[in-house]
Amino acid sequence: MAASPLVRFAPSPTGFLHIGNARPALLNALFARREGGRFLLRLDDTDRERSTEEFATAAAEDLGWLGIKPDLFFRQSDRTALYDTAAERLKAAGRLYPCYETPEELDRRRKRQLGRGLPPIYDRAALALTEAERAAFEAEGRKPHWRFKLDHRVVAWNDLVRGESHVDCASLSDPVLVRADGSYLYTLPSVVDDAEVGVTHVIRGEDHVTNTGVQVQLFEALAASVPAFGHHNLLTTADGEGLSKRLGHLSLRSLREAGYEPAAVRSLAVLTGSAEAVRPIASLDELADLVDLAHLSRAPARFDPAELDGMNARLVHDMPLEDVRERLSALGVPAEAAEAFWLAVRANLGRVSDAAAWWQVVNGPVTPVIAEPDFIARAADLLPEAPFGPGTWKAWTDAVKAETGAKGRALFMPLRLALTGLDHGPDLAALLPLIGRERAVRRLAGETA
Repeated sequence: MAASPLVRFAPSPTGFLHIGNARPALLNALFARREGGRFLLRLDDTDRERSTEEFATAAAEDLGWLGIKPDLFFRQSDRTALYDTAAERLKAAGRLYPCYETPEELDRRRKRQLGRGLPPIYDRAALALTEAERAAFEAEGRKPHWRFKLDHRVVAWNDLVRGESHVDCASLSDPVLVRADGSYLYTLPSVVDDAEVGVTHVIRGEDHVTNTGVQVQLFEALAASVPAFGHHNLLTTADGEGLSKRLGHLSLRSLREAGYEPAAVRSLAVLTGSAEAVRPIASLDELADLVDLAHLSRAPARFDPAELDGMNARLVHDMPLEDVRERLSALGVPAEAAEAFWLAVRANLGRVSDAAAWWQVVNGPVTPVIAEPDFIARAADLLPEAPFGPGTWKAWTDAVKAETGAKGRALFMPLRLALTGLDHGPDLAALLPLIGRERAVRRLAGETA
């Protein structure tokens, strides 16, 4: 029987996760959920200068907000010994070789190649160095960086998203795996970790397609099983530009603080650029059942913040009280009023946090707008006695209509302005019982209440 799938999401803790990062994180987590597999969160923190604990903590928190709970977790910074062992194996096999060129020398070499109309591929000059030449470079104080010697052949795989795919490794430079300071770039630790823990499916953005050719050769050089690969389309801005951690307003942290629902962010991040209609899906299980990697589009998936606003509002309009009870309490809505208040206002909300403004309309203080004093005075005289209930508004407005002859907007708008100070809002049949008779009388008299 085949082993259950193990997938991974491997962010670098060098900035806050953004909506573009949410896409691969969710595609992996939902794949594992549907297939009965496990999800690994791996922090690729080999960049010692830029990786911070703040961003590492934030990554776990933001994934948790999305509903992603890792089954496994580790940091690459804790696993250096594994990478050292793998590097020594590759050196012994002649697949990892030292190079002494400076960045400036490599840049000049690339420019010469381009000037001759040649692709700027590393020429493997370091392989021709003698022991004496290497010793001379060392004596100058140069420390080697280490490149992986690629087999110049085509690497092919059946991509989970793109179908039959290949990379001609003869068209690539031998990649640097180890920096001159001894630290590792992304490629080697990623392969070592995937092999060591048994990752079965690598689902990531299409910007990694070329990396796959290199990594397949690394898996093979280390005598490790090669996982299945899938490369999905990338989320872009509405203008088609790539997303980055510099776009702070699209970070998961900022979206959460702005009051968006995780289900809205999940739905848009996953369904955009898929064969499914983009719509709010509250359930993780339902969303997992909708995700078919083979049916993702090859075109960029454009993320439009306006679409997120609409998605969020649709979710909020259908939310039951139990999903928001604690948040309403935090806004000051007492438990005994919560249900009536929520049912009255939710259809007018874009975000749950917008309910705060409507609670102030109910609870005050509100400065009324008395647009037609004589009309409002006559309406005040007809205001029913307490207690107010679901039928109070209709009984009152019927009486005012009969007394004044006003109807439609001429009847309802002056009353709305006087009771709420606003020209729009929830159905007053539901709001009036919450406002209560005492507060309504004061507002109809022009008092702030």
